[in-house]
Amino acid sequence: MERIIAIANQKGGVGKTTTAINLSACLAEAGQKVLVVDIDPQGNTTSGLGIVKEKIKDTIYEVMLQEINIRQAVRKNVFDNLDIIPSNVNLAGAEIDLIDIEDREYVLKNSIYEIKDEYDYIILDCPPSLSMLTVNAMTASDTVLVPIQCEYYALEGLTQLIHTINLVKKKLNPDLELEGVVFTMYDSRTNLSLQVVENVKDNLNQNIYKTIIPRNIRLAEAPSHGLPINIYDTKSAGAESYRLLAQEVMGKNS
Repeated sequence: MERIIAIANQKGGVGKTTTAINLSACLAEAGQKVLVVDIDPQGNTTSGLGIVKEKIKDTIYEVMLQEINIRQAVRKNVFDNLDIIPSNVNLAGAEIDLIDIEDREYVLKNSIYEIKDEYDYIILDCPPSLSMLTVNAMTASDTVLVPIQCEYYALEGLTQLIHTINLVKKKLNPDLELEGVVFTMYDSRTNLSLQVVENVKDNLNQNIYKTIIPRNIRLAEAPSHGLPINIYDTKSAGAESYRLLAQEVMGKNS
């Protein structure tokens, strides 16, 4: 039973791309066949998995404009069991390019459905905005996973995101569910991190993952080497946390 998960939060810097890269890699490490789709024009998931985004031609942008078939954009086995459809700055023009396309909210879904049976998990890394790209990702997905940074304004914007999820569910994708919230950049030395976690738990009666991702220097370093954390530093706290998160995600599928 394959699952398509959008990783979304319109706030930047909350660990969204870090989660897309490392959750995908840890699912793959656990023997799942995984495709990660970079739908962020910044292309950080692409470069974080070792692909030079400036030099690539066949990206998710060309797929969404229906210039190429989705299979042409898939980079196979960037790591064991892990494929990627890359992105680069060209994708920033997609909002305008999609204006004249009929059923533009379903462009990504229609493409992904051609290959979804080939994977156990498809992870979509959304841009940090509630844009047409994010709406496309939510329309194509079964669930939305929301990373939240353990900081004072964590709840701000979350209500808006949940409103968007509910809107997409109502108008475009009746099967869409909130996968859950995962806390990132947790610092056990500060009371603030603990307060934020308690605050969100009190205010959100949504699924909150038990696994909390710590603030971890090795996690921050890994993307500059083009490696997921489980390969860059397999024994680090960051690697262990994302392995636990992958186990939790897989547990929902059993």
